[in-house]
Amino acid sequence: MAIKIRKEDALNYHTQGSPGKIEVIPSKPLSSQMDLALAYSPGVAEPCKEIEADQENVYKYTAKGNLVAVISNGTAVLGLGDIGPEASKPVMEGKGVLFKKFAGIDVFDIEINEKDPKKLIDIIKSLEPTFGGVNLEDIKAPECFEIEQTLKREMKIPVMHDDQHGTAIISGAALLNALELVEKDITQIKLVVNGAGASAVSCTRFYMSLGVKRENIVMCDKEGVIRNDREHLDSIKAEFATDRDIHTLTEALSGADVFLGLSAGNVVSQEQIKEMAPNPIVFALANPDPEIAYDLAIAAREDLIMATGRSDHPNQVNNVLGFPYIFRGALDVRATAINEEMKLAAAKAIAKLAKEPVPDIVTKAYGESNLGFGRFYLIPKPLDPRLITTIAPAVAKAAIDSGVARRTISDWDSYELELQERIGIDQRLMSVVIARAKKDPKRVVFAEADNRKILKAAQILKDEKIAHPILLGNKEKILSLIEESSLDLEHVTIIDPQEETQMLDQFAKILFEKRKRKGMTPVDASRLVMQRNYFGAMMVETGQADAFISGLTRDYPKTILPTLHTIGVKPGAKRVAGMYIMNTDKGPFFFADTTVNLNPSAEELVDIIGLTADAVKFFNVEPRVAMLSYSNFGSAKGDIPAKMAKATALAKEKYPGLIIEGEMQANVALNDEIQREVYPFSELINKKANTLIFPDLASGNIAYKLLSEIGNSEAIGPILLGMNKPVHILQLGSSIREIVNMVAIAVVDAQTASS
Repeated sequence: MAIKIRKEDALNYHTQGSPGKIEVIPSKPLSSQMDLALAYSPGVAEPCKEIEADQENVYKYTAKGNLVAVISNGTAVLGLGDIGPEASKPVMEGKGVLFKKFAGIDVFDIEINEKDPKKLIDIIKSLEPTFGGVNLEDIKAPECFEIEQTLKREMKIPVMHDDQHGTAIISGAALLNALELVEKDITQIKLVVNGAGASAVSCTRFYMSLGVKRENIVMCDKEGVIRNDREHLDSIKAEFATDRDIHTLTEALSGADVFLGLSAGNVVSQEQIKEMAPNPIVFALANPDPEIAYDLAIAAREDLIMATGRSDHPNQVNNVLGFPYIFRGALDVRATAINEEMKLAAAKAIAKLAKEPVPDIVTKAYGESNLGFGRFYLIPKPLDPRLITTIAPAVAKAAIDSGVARRTISDWDSYELELQERIGIDQRLMSVVIARAKKDPKRVVFAEADNRKILKAAQILKDEKIAHPILLGNKEKILSLIEESSLDLEHVTIIDPQEETQMLDQFAKILFEKRKRKGMTPVDASRLVMQRNYFGAMMVETGQADAFISGLTRDYPKTILPTLHTIGVKPGAKRVAGMYIMNTDKGPFFFADTTVNLNPSAEELVDIIGLTADAVKFFNVEPRVAMLSYSNFGSAKGDIPAKMAKATALAKEKYPGLIIEGEMQANVALNDEIQREVYPFSELINKKANTLIFPDLASGNIAYKLLSEIGNSEAIGPILLGMNKPVHILQLGSSIREIVNMVAIAVVDAQTASS
């Protein structure tokens, strides 16, 4: 989907908190004079001497082995052209973020003010002692070819220009699978390439490595077919020039089997597609607009297989499927290069993964239950957690087999576990939830729509098609805030409860029926439903909205009470509970109860465990529950250890299939070594607790807030558990991003409820 990005939002994103998108975080403790002496002088002299004695020790004593340089001179930045090295820095930082997120690789972005290829080569070569690999980015053609080839020849670390090879590898995987589906021999196909830049040239060369014959290729640029009789033909284009009597793209496409577009949007017509060979393959990869719109191409040919660079169509060719994992594999065997064998291994691994059964976490994320190998699924989805454990080992093996690896891997099973742990394979939890929400957006009613944060969040939700916002409040005030904030919410529903006489009458009658034996009078009900929290909750109860969001400006107890009065708890549930997801660099942890139950009994804790375990499963994570206390298995006496021990025993009886252990201290719950050494009977050994149940509200609330502020963790929540319909209460003062996250959860909650 082409997401609408506003200038203000993009600039705010890059300025909020610390400017930019990256920072350096120490990986060793620096809390004492001893730590400082070890980290710097005099202790640092010891690893320096070890490296002097054996240069390979640099990988043992420094971060070089997991450090990649993302380098640009700013001469071909995205679609912006030659905008200079400073202006390229946000893009390079963004590339660094992707390296870290998807492969656990650290990055320094380096923007160099030099256009002379030879000088640029000398500068980059001089950086070799610092880095384990170099990712060249956004350097214009044809200089980029000379720069990369020279660096690959003269440096002893992996070097790759992703603009050239990323698209080649991913689209190459798609080509292999597409040809298999249409039963065509790659050595016999006729290929037409539109575009002659770095990516188009690299893709064409890579396709030739896969088996495409040089004589079966026609390449076009802005002037038409690249022919040998063209004047002033540079050496790169001359490589693909033809003597055939073909002059235009239309002529080239007649009878062609494959079209590869890396040029400009909307330059190919339906008529041209119709003239291609049976079962044509069209890779229209120009962004943001493909060479031919997806819908037009599909309408032109029922037998067509198509890929684009867009996420709103099947078969998205996205470089993030490749570069993080290619470098991961190369770094892990200390490869001296990224060679053709490694690139081919990556493409074939991607192609092979697309043929394997798609895990539930992926089908649910994309809302496509029938996702599987075929015309509309040629390559895996970017959120597939198997990518790192599929591509990185294939690249590493190819490096070893081709002789460019300086380190071998003998235990590939252990390596796979290492890969998963390196990135925390569940860190993409919210990405998966948001992707899943987009597949079937639901109506979400906001009780506090006269707040700028809510309105800005509503704009994002609307633009990204995560939800259909319904805004409650004074229309005049809301419209004024929309105008002041330069938002585009013209078609979003705005409801002023004070003006909805018919709805108020209906809601009052329903509320009175629900609460008439709880002391509520008809007058009370009529007064209460005029309040937005009651009104919004009643919209969900009566099916006029799918989910309810509130709490940004009011205390939690005052917000939750109206929802309990109107919607209530699930049938069979005895209570509600609150859970936070803590996204950490070690993966997600689920904290409960953090918001509702003050001092639950052992029996009440059992209910909370059940609600929390179900919620964790909702996020496609296996719950591994630790019952927290200040005691380990009876090591200290007191009401809390006794309560938690009793709750553990009761929960094991009630939920026999659940991994649950306790009572135990928090550090023990998260530390395998302590459990293995002192408590070898623990069910959490080798499984690591991810669901933490606190003995009371105070401890849970304090823990998540401390972790949020000083633990470098993102808190998602509070997620209200046990309600009969989707209701979620925001934390007081939530950020726009936190609101969007909570709405995405509410949408998926509503999807599940309606399925």
